[in-house]
Amino acid sequence: MNEDTPRTDGGTERADEPTEDVALDPWGSASVGDYADLFAEFGIEAFDEVDDDVPDPHYLMRRGVIFGHREYDAVAEAMANDEPFAALSGFMPTGDPHIGHKLVFDEIIWHQRQGGDAFGLIADLEAHSARGMSWDEIDEHARNYLLSLLALGFDAEEGELYRQSDNRAVQDLGFELGSKANFSEFEAIYGFDGETNISHMQSVITQTADILYPQLVDEPKPTVIPVGPDQDPHVRLTRDLATRVRYFKVTEAFASFELDDDERQLVRAAYDALAAGSAEDGDAADVDDTDVRCEDAAEWLADYEPPESDRESVDLAAAKSSALDKLEAGGKEPLRPRVRFFDRNATDEAFEALIEAVDGEKRVFEGHVDAFELTRDEAESVAREVEIDHDGFGFRQPSSIYHRFMTGLTGGKMSSSIPASHISLLDDPEDGYDKVKAATTGGRDTAEEQRELGGEADECPVYELYAYLLAGDDDELTKTVYSECVNGERLCGGCKEQAAELMREFLEDHQEKREEAEELLDDLDIDLDSDRRGTGGEH
Repeated sequence: MNEDTPRTDGGTERADEPTEDVALDPWGSASVGDYADLFAEFGIEAFDEVDDDVPDPHYLMRRGVIFGHREYDAVAEAMANDEPFAALSGFMPTGDPHIGHKLVFDEIIWHQRQGGDAFGLIADLEAHSARGMSWDEIDEHARNYLLSLLALGFDAEEGELYRQSDNRAVQDLGFELGSKANFSEFEAIYGFDGETNISHMQSVITQTADILYPQLVDEPKPTVIPVGPDQDPHVRLTRDLATRVRYFKVTEAFASFELDDDERQLVRAAYDALAAGSAEDGDAADVDDTDVRCEDAAEWLADYEPPESDRESVDLAAAKSSALDKLEAGGKEPLRPRVRFFDRNATDEAFEALIEAVDGEKRVFEGHVDAFELTRDEAESVAREVEIDHDGFGFRQPSSIYHRFMTGLTGGKMSSSIPASHISLLDDPEDGYDKVKAATTGGRDTAEEQRELGGEADECPVYELYAYLLAGDDDELTKTVYSECVNGERLCGGCKEQAAELMREFLEDHQEKREEAEELLDDLDIDLDSDRRGTGGEH
């Protein structure tokens, strides 16, 4: 966004945001100076690439608060086609739930209302191992989180709420996933070292099991995990482990040798050009799909220059060199597209069943099967069905969406340790009113400057309150507040008064609904009076 082109759409994008080193630490003090860095460094994709595919998007999506995703298109497609999907997120009970947590509560509830299976969990094992919380403290905070989630509209009859420590299926799954993880990964992803306690490491594996748990219920399905970007390390690790425990790996292949993703992209271009009967220079090459040989593809590829868009995503020189080596070594071997099933963890019975399940022309080798008449999607479906029929998990890689961090009311980070910087969902409504009235703003030094220059809504914690919470589904209110601010028509005093009144009303309503949810929570099968014993204090 250019600072000369102010947004009037109720968005939350910040102008000229300073770039910081990007460090995603699930247990640290979360801060991301430039969200765009996450796209390049960690492979998070911009949410606006999929938001048109989302039926009736949530206001956090419409306003750019949800800014990134991993493979959310699979969830959006399931949602649009009325197919099974799920949403899950967890809450570490280390303090009172506050308005930052409400973002995640709302995202879970919205996905449930769109027809998804919804799961909310209390990450009590993580709180005890990583933060040294006593079990009495955890019990108290867990109750408050669950009451707020229910008060905001989570349907406990249709969804599932649980504690990590009480979910045996999650713990058993974590044990299996742990067999596919190693300490060097924990060291690289989380910075763990010789001083990290084993329970902390165990809690990480438990969280990967939480993320995959919805796929143990009924069937594997697209599953989204709504989180802040600081939790992305857990998502990345889980996506890897979900793949490693699968019975079969499905890839595209063209010959007897293997190709990596970058090489495959280049060989695909060579095959398509030659099979179509035209080389890059336009000369006819009278070949059909049975006449394309590895040496033909090597000759074509030697002079090929990929489109600029493709060059950004591959190490072109290295991929081209290695692909040429493999094609030249293949000589006159026919180049034919196929899907390849690798035996990764399958039992002998499952591998034999896969062979039987592959229709059409196929070739069976020790450790893999090549199929010539299946699409990649069809092959994935066959592999998953065989796996599930033979007691495997059949997991899909989980998806995720990422929301921006709310700015603290005093400026800077919103911190639970700084009461004035955040509003707890348990705050007295009058205290919530007072905190908003005392909040930092993006206003000018004087009313005269404000009217002349306009306010800086993109730098204003109070405007964030409207966009993230107070305006609810009313996009017109956020547009009006934004436009009046940047055009100098709205002064900070009146703006904060309006926001403070809305905050007071929200807290009054929320706490009434929390009282109503007490009986519902008591009827749920969740033990909030743990009899666990622990050492207490920091671990």
